[in-house]
Amino acid sequence: MDANEIIDRYYPCGSELRNIYMAHAEKVTELALELAARHPELNMDMQFIKEAAMLHDIGIFLTDAPRIFCYGKEHYLCHGYLGAELLRSLGYERHARVCERHTGTGILKSQIKANGWNLPARDFLPETLEEQLICFADKFYSKTKHLYVPRTLEQVVESMRKISEESAEKVKYWATLFM
Repeated sequence: MDANEIIDRYYPCGSELRNIYMAHAEKVTELALELAARHPELNMDMQFIKEAAMLHDIGIFLTDAPRIFCYGKEHYLCHGYLGAELLRSLGYERHARVCERHTGTGILKSQIKANGWNLPARDFLPETLEEQLICFADKFYSKTKHLYVPRTLEQVVESMRKISEESAEKVKYWATLFM
């Protein structure tokens, strides 16, 4: 089963959710591939980036996010972990790691415990260059506003600053690495 078959299985053609999912996933994929192509010296796996970027949000349908036509039971914050579990069940371990590590600039075990989030108590931080690149590219496109219009780097940094100064600094570091 390839990425498109997985998407087709969970996101019915013609649905509002599929339209939002595909718009977001395609723009994130396009940006991730463009940035990877600028840096051949990093020797990133382009085919993997294409697949994993298309699947990074596969778990959103399992969450409760009515603004984007998601009517599941779980909190939206869990979409990465839920998507990872789904992809693991299909034998896509490497892609699953991208799913569970792309939220914000990653989620720390200490944040999970402190906030009582319904996630396993472990770190979910992007480690490989491909994981970091997809996480970075994801920050430029919203699923709720202006689907096709990227945020500026300054807007991304400011949105991450609302999470933490560490998140803002990580985005700035990724910009020096990938832009």
